[in-house]
This record gives sequence, C-alpha cells and structure tokens, in this order.
Amino acid sequence: MSSDAARHPMPERDAKERARSFEEVTLGYDAATALAEAQRCLQCKNPPCEKGCPVSVRIRDFIGQIVADDLAESIKLLKERNALPAVCGRVCPQESQCEAKCVRGVKSEPVAIGRLERFVADWNRARPLDERCGIEKAASNGKSVAVVGSGPAGLACAGELAQLGYAVTVFEALHAGGGVLAYGIPEFRLPKAILGDEIASLERAGVNFKYNEVVGRVTNAQQLLDSGFDAVFFGTGAGLPTFLGIEGENYNGVYSANEYLTRINLMKAYRFPVYDTPIWEGHNVVVVGGGNVAMDAARCALRMRADKVTIVYRRTIDEMPARNEEIEHAIEEGVQIKELCSPLKIEGSQGWCTGLEVQQMKLAEPDESGRRSPVTDGSKPFVIDCDTIITAVGTGANPLTPDATSGIELSKWGYVIADEDGRTSDPRIFAGGDIVTGAATVILAMGAGKKAARAIHTGLT
Repeated sequence: MSSDAARHPMPERDAKERARSFEEVTLGYDAATALAEAQRCLQCKNPPCEKGCPVSVRIRDFIGQIVADDLAESIKLLKERNALPAVCGRVCPQESQCEAKCVRGVKSEPVAIGRLERFVADWNRARPLDERCGIEKAASNGKSVAVVGSGPAGLACAGELAQLGYAVTVFEALHAGGGVLAYGIPEFRLPKAILGDEIASLERAGVNFKYNEVVGRVTNAQQLLDSGFDAVFFGTGAGLPTFLGIEGENYNGVYSANEYLTRINLMKAYRFPVYDTPIWEGHNVVVVGGGNVAMDAARCALRMRADKVTIVYRRTIDEMPARNEEIEHAIEEGVQIKELCSPLKIEGSQGWCTGLEVQQMKLAEPDESGRRSPVTDGSKPFVIDCDTIITAVGTGANPLTPDATSGIELSKWGYVIADEDGRTSDPRIFAGGDIVTGAATVILAMGAGKKAARAIHTGLT
C-alpha cells in the first residue's frame, strides 16, 4: 500500500434531504470499503494511535482482524476495552485523539479509526442476539457497587466492574439511560436504538439499572453505602446550563440548549404528536455558541421546520471548538454562521423575543498562550431579527451534587474533587467524567469511568 493512499470518505445522505430528517446522516462503510480502509493501516509495532485512546482500545489489532476477515475477533478485541463501540465510532472526536497520532497521517490522511470501529460494531449488532459479542458476565465476587448516573462515565465504570465480578446497580435520574448520549446528542448523529442496544448489552452482563432515581433527593452516597454497597461511583455529568447573563433572557422563545435538546431527543418532540412533548417551533432561530452542542441545536432547529437558522459566535469559524465534521454538516444543511459577534441584549415584544442585539468583534493580538481574544471593533451594535434564541455557551455542575455526595470535597464551582483514578476525599466514594473535569468528550468520560472502576477494584481486594 503506497504512503499516499487516500482515506475512504464516509457515505452520507444528501444535505437537502437530511436537513429536514432525523434519520442518521452518515451511512457507514460497506464491507468492501471497510476492508480497503483497514488495509491502509501500517500495523505499527508500537502503535501510537493507541496512546491517543482514553480507553486504550487495541486499535492495531482490531483493524488487523478486519483485514484478516475475522470480524468476530475484531469486535471481541473492541469490546475488551470499550463497552460502547457503536456509540464511540459515531460521536468521538477521533481526529483529535487516536487519529491525530496515526503514523499514516504524517504524509497522508490518518486511517479512519472511528469509521472502522463503527463498521465492526454495526456488524455485530446486525447478528442474531445469541451470536453477538457482548460484555461477558463474570462470576460474582460477592461485592456490590452503586453507580450514580448512566452517562458515558457511568456506563464505562459499570461495564468494567461487571467484568470484574461486581454486582452493579446504576441509579439514573431520568426515565431512560445514556445521560448526555440520550438527551444531548440528536437522533441523526446517534440513533437511540443503537444506544439502547449498548445498554442492553450491559444488562445482559448483569448490570441493574434503576430509573427515575434522583440521588441527592431520594437517597445520597452515605445512605447507599449504609444500605450495603461497598463503594459508590459518581458519573453525574455537568448538565446545568450556563446562561448569557444579558437583558431579555426571560422572554418566551429563549431556550437553553440543554432544555431544547432534551425535549427533542429524550422526550421525542420531533415525533409530535406520537409523543406529546410541547416545543416552540421557531421560524427564525439564532443559536449562540460554537461547540458541538451549538451545532446539534442548530441542526435540530432546521429539522423542526425553521426557515432560517443562524449561529452567532464571538470568534471565527477557525476557533470554533466543534468538530470540523459537524460544522461542515451544519453549513451544508443551510445553517448560517455569523462570526465575531458578541451578544449584548435580547429584544422582545409582548413577552416574546424578537431579536438579538450583538456587537461586532475583532481578534486582538495573540496573548502569551498564543490565543487571540475577541475585542470590540468599535462599530455600532446591530440587531439580528429572530423569534427563537438557543444558548449553547457551556454547562456547570448539578446543584444537587452537595446533597448527593454526602460531604465529600467539592471545588468552588461545585465539581467533585478527585484524583486521576477517581478517588475522592472519602475512600469509598469515587467520581469521574464531567462532574470532575467539567464538560469534555464522551470518550474522556469513559476513560475516567474505567480508571475509577480499576481503582474501586484495587481498594476492595
């Protein structure tokens, strides 16, 4: 295989078609394309890509088994380290993690590791249930662990502990599992049937899920320990929305992205009236922010029949933290992006928002870190007309955390203080993911959950 072998593109639905549909945008590799892409892997003796994976997937080996036409062994290798390969293959930012370290990428494009992970996971999912590779149910070691939160960190921790023989009970505040995977990521990026299958695999491995259980209200960590659990892991995420703090945010038609996406994704407002979930369908929508959540909200607004969707961001597209793929998809579908605009005030009439007043910005000279901060360009503020505003400018720790964690040490922002292995100030309480680090990626949260599971095991044996 030559060093300039081209990376195989991902098949996608037509932009005009998908902009009004919640069907999955990317279609996945077929077997021939997956094989051709897998053959681009150089099978490095000491594969650097694996050092870029927070859950230490044996990337070289699982790709090698695609080339060897042994997909059963390939999925087995994936599942050894990653409880959610079908999820991670779709939503993880491989371009800044495993693929960023791919040797092939030095002179050409990196191997499409995420797309191959998805291919193998989807192949496994298409098999009869009794033939699928899952997480093997281990013999009981007689000990039990409570996992609070069923997001990426909680699911990874639960899966790892189940393989070590623990009786694991996951307590989830919502009526369905997955955390941010369920309420935050839209159907067109992560079909919920796939998430449901990944959770069902954990259930078959013996993990027990208890829904509608708000730890911090119905119980807390100390009570869970007193009831017989040997340890507690908190993977409750950072789902408290951050607001702009400007005049007019109380007008009707102004949403946090958290509420907007939760109504659409978890509560299935996009399938109204089959699901009777109310949501305001704006015609002229403005989304404030530049991350993946902003892209998800903007693309959902299009699919909820908006005539115009505009993203407002105070820096340029080049500085947007969203994945390049998500930005490109949003633009292809018709989302407009106004760069270098900082919100000043929300205008309204008769209780409803009518516009967003913004200040045009410019980028200052780089600071010591090399980053250029936005500063006003001195021009007169102007108004962007709209009937809906969605704010996607970050999240914070759940305010129930102090009640839930029974007095363990928290930061001044309300996050749990834990070491790199998830140990908190109480030796029986562990934490990982966004509730420790603040908002980050799915795979980083999963890596934290796996590390904490190993630390729990070390502490209990």
